[in-house]
Amino acid sequence: MKEVVLAGGCFWGVEEFFSRIKGVVETEVGYANGRTPNPTYEEVCYKNTYYAEVCRIKYDETKLSLQKLLERFWTIIDPTALNRQGNDIGSQYRTGIYYIDQDDLQAIIQSKENEQKKYEKKIVTEIKSLENYYKAEEYHQRYLKKNPGGYCHIRLD
Repeated sequence: MKEVVLAGGCFWGVEEFFSRIKGVVETEVGYANGRTPNPTYEEVCYKNTYYAEVCRIKYDETKLSLQKLLERFWTIIDPTALNRQGNDIGSQYRTGIYYIDQDDLQAIIQSKENEQKKYEKKIVTEIKSLENYYKAEEYHQRYLKKNPGGYCHIRLD
């Protein structure tokens, strides 16, 4: 199994979107690449922790390539929006691709370059190694499955 961590605004919708894709084996929401140890949701939202809300994705690369997974990712975000997606505003809602395996970096860069051809504005989606990651509180895990009417900036139908 391979893993990648994606930030695409509110993590509830990102997790629900990717949980529906064939080849994705597991999803988990959390906080990545911030400044403080073991942050809470409230700290991420209201303090200067600089964490991104993310979805950690485990996928079977024999059924789903990283390239195909990233093609799907680009469809649910506005990669030119800085620190916001939909109605969600703040650095925790920035977009990012955080790699765990250094060997994935070239494919990620290529994917971003291909996507840039569709935009006049510069893509601001971060591409960085995963520096730190903390699993979000249990009530955030599979939130939209537990709360089908919950807010989501991503079209899921």
